[in-house]
Amino acid sequence: MRLGGTYTQIEDYFLPDLKLSEEETKPIGIWGQRHRRYLKEHKRAIYTTLLTSGKLNGYLADIDEQAEKLFFRLVKQMAERESVTEHLKADMQFEWVQKMNNIRNKPPSCFLQIDFGFLPLVA
Repeated sequence: MRLGGTYTQIEDYFLPDLKLSEEETKPIGIWGQRHRRYLKEHKRAIYTTLLTSGKLNGYLADIDEQAEKLFFRLVKQMAERESVTEHLKADMQFEWVQKMNNIRNKPPSCFLQIDFGFLPLVA
């Protein structure tokens, strides 16, 4: 009997030699990791499709890049709204650092509340 592909015989069974396609590896930051966890827990079919098609890493890297840009845009807007300026940085460095740290610690909770609804779920 001829079968397409390659198989390995284990006892009386022929098992296909399956291998995932090689995927380009890109670094994934905190937002990509959080989105991967969200997909695994809430969108299992999309996660599995991306994983088996070899597109998961690229997709998560893109999501991470989008979220990072949004994060920095939010930090900049919040700093402007709270009058944290370069002038303050030059005059009172410790106060500027304190205010910027407070601002930078706010957006992650904002992101978590919207549950990644701002990012597309398809590659």
